[in-house]
Amino acid sequence: MTDTKINKPVLGFAAYSGTGKTTLLINIIPLLKQEGYKIAVIKHAHHNFDIDSPKKDSYELRKAGANHMLITSNQRWALMVENNETKEPNIEECIKKLDDEDIDLILVEGFKTKNIPKIELHRPILKHPLICINDNNVIAIATDTKFNHDIDIPTLDLNNYIMITEYIIRKFLKK
Repeated sequence: MTDTKINKPVLGFAAYSGTGKTTLLINIIPLLKQEGYKIAVIKHAHHNFDIDSPKKDSYELRKAGANHMLITSNQRWALMVENNETKEPNIEECIKKLDDEDIDLILVEGFKTKNIPKIELHRPILKHPLICINDNNVIAIATDTKFNHDIDIPTLDLNNYIMITEYIIRKFLKK
């Protein structure tokens, strides 16, 4: 990370599109919750997206010009903020927004070039280069097959969600 002081552990998942980052997270988050941990996720989207829908009051208020639209109920709340910038989001700013919340671990999907600890997901059949070769922030590789590379970081079974969850707990959550 940069000079920004972050109080929560942060772990990224780096991979090329189609490797299975979301599938992995969908499977390990319940395992972490089952162990009593509170998890936050930051997901990077490479495209325009909208979490609200037309004809809903919150959507209409935002489209009317509200820069910040917070919608809340007794079960959840969501804050939508309009960015007037064309540059990529700043991961440190995203993390700071979550840092004071009641969470134990921030998982980051995407932001593969950012300076945070990461588990690389690698499927040799997709023929993408290894990210860890040029990124010292990769602390482990989760892969679906054995591969012949001389790397000095742990290798995890991409399809063994319990193994990956145990690694995360050992590395980031056990004190």
